[in-house]
Amino acid sequence: MAKLVDSKETIAVLQKTNFQFKKQFGQNFLIDSSVLEHILSFSEINKNDLVIEIGPGIGTLTEALCERAGFVVAIEIDDKLIPILEETLSSKDNFKLIHGDALKVNYLSLLAEHKEFSSIKVVANLPYYITTPILMDLLEKRLPLKSITVMVQKEVALRMKAAPGTKDYGALTLAVQYYSNPVIVQEVPPHCFIPRPNVSSAVIHLSLHEKTPVSVQNPALLFKTIKFSFMQRRKTLVNALSSGFHIEKKDLQAMLGSLSYPENVRGETLSLADFALIADGIEELQKKS
Repeated sequence: MAKLVDSKETIAVLQKTNFQFKKQFGQNFLIDSSVLEHILSFSEINKNDLVIEIGPGIGTLTEALCERAGFVVAIEIDDKLIPILEETLSSKDNFKLIHGDALKVNYLSLLAEHKEFSSIKVVANLPYYITTPILMDLLEKRLPLKSITVMVQKEVALRMKAAPGTKDYGALTLAVQYYSNPVIVQEVPPHCFIPRPNVSSAVIHLSLHEKTPVSVQNPALLFKTIKFSFMQRRKTLVNALSSGFHIEKKDLQAMLGSLSYPENVRGETLSLADFALIADGIEELQKKS
C-alpha cells in the first residue's frame, strides 16, 4: 500500500521545486494522512475502478489511488505542477495525467478510452472557488459514475445535505439530491492543509442514483422552477414563479391549490417531490397559454 505523504514531505517537495501557490486556483494541499485514509476508505476504491481525480496537487492522494484502483486519470490545470506529478507518478503504469481545465475535458471520450472499467468513481480535493461548477458539470452530463467522494468547503457540504426548511436548503441541495444521495463523511479543520484555508472543510460522498428519485415531465423545467423559487427566498412561491415564468398569479394560485399547496407557500419549505409536481403543473399551464 502506498505511503501517504506527511506534512514534512509535502513541504520538502514544495521547497525542492520552488513551488508558489496560486490563489486563482484555490490551492490548499491536504497534509493530514488520517483524512486521506478516510477519503480512501469511504470511496471504496478497488481494482475494478476507473478513478478520475480533479486537482491532484503534488500527487499525495494520487499515489494511494493508483495503488488501489485499476486506473487513475488526474486532471491538473496548473502547469507548474505537471513536472512534479510526472516525477512523482513516473513509476505508475496505471496512471494518466491530463493538463487542462476540468470543465473543458471531454469525459465521454476519456471514458471511451477505458471501456474495460464498468465502475467509474471521482475522488478529489476540489478547488473551493470552482467546487459547484465542477460538481454540477459532472452530474448534469449524466456520466456513468458510481460515486463522487470530494473535499469541499464545509458550508457547501451542508448545503448539499440540507433538509427543507433549514437555512442551508436551496437550489444546490435539490440539484445534488436529484442526481445523488449525499453523505457528509468527515469535517476537516483548516490545520489539515497547507496553506491553511480561512474556512472549515468537509469530505462528502455522493452515491449516484441509478434512477432519479422523482419523475417529472421536463427535468429542465424542474430546475428552472427550483432556480426561480430560490432567487428571492422570502418571496412566496406564487410571486417568485410569476416573475420568473411570466405566468399570471391567479393561474399559479389555481394550479397550486389543485395540488393542495397554500397560497403563501415558499420554496424553502418544499421537497424535491413537491417541486416535481409543481414543475409538471407549470408545464400544463405553459401548454395552455
